[in-house]
Amino acid sequence: MGAAAEEKVVAAAAAGGAAEGNAAVDSKDLQQQSKALDKLTDHVEDRQLDSSRVQAAMAALASSKEADLKARRLREKELAAVKINPTDVEIIANVLESDKLTAERTLREHKGDAVAAVRSLLH
Repeated sequence: MGAAAEEKVVAAAAAGGAAEGNAAVDSKDLQQQSKALDKLTDHVEDRQLDSSRVQAAMAALASSKEADLKARRLREKELAAVKINPTDVEIIANVLESDKLTAERTLREHKGDAVAAVRSLLH
């Protein structure tokens, strides 16, 4: 064999050794990447919800909603009981260019006081 042939064999062996070395490095990199991925994707075990706690929370929400609805109904009854002057409703609606329902509601909220209702609508 000539010197050139021997150099090719040595170069090929070196390349093979480097390839084996790269394979070992690649294998280590893959293992590290795999471990890192496992850490990212580890899932905490799902907790079982206590059904009694869920039922208590749902009951609290329902009672809160019902209490709000009851308070709203009571407020609407109070507002409906307020006596207002229909002329005031017309004047406020025309002057402020608003609808009659808004004018009436504002008058009721201010106990029929037209001046206070107008001030409220202007602010």
